[in-house]
Amino acid sequence: MFANLLNRLTQPDPPPLNDTDARLALSALLVRIARADGDYAAVEMARIDQIISARFNLSQSETAALRTGAETLETEAPDTVRFTRAIKAAVPYEDRRAVVEAAWSVALADDGRADEENALMRLIPSLLGVSDMDSARARKKATKQ
Repeated sequence: MFANLLNRLTQPDPPPLNDTDARLALSALLVRIARADGDYAAVEMARIDQIISARFNLSQSETAALRTGAETLETEAPDTVRFTRAIKAAVPYEDRRAVVEAAWSVALADDGRADEENALMRLIPSLLGVSDMDSARARKKATKQ
């Protein structure tokens, strides 16, 4: 299942993702951010669950299943540059902008920003094709949560 999705994502011109695959890929990106500092904290997992449950209108068991799949996909996904560029090619701008906001929310969930998280949060919006202005707005909105 994951190999097929990763193959499609890493094609030179990936087709748009169906809803299920888009949810999985975007959730995996949130997991990557949470794991960036080497401490995948319970508060970060809870924030990811909160985000994906609300965003995709999922039950608690569906949310847990999606996060578990996202954790697996994240470990198998290519480097962040290729992974985010593939998402950019396959996911509409508004969804990518919302992911940047969610990413900021996850990065800020544990009340500390490690250098690794800071580096990813400087890189990811650009690779997703999200403007600096939209990323700054997303960070401000996530800070208020």
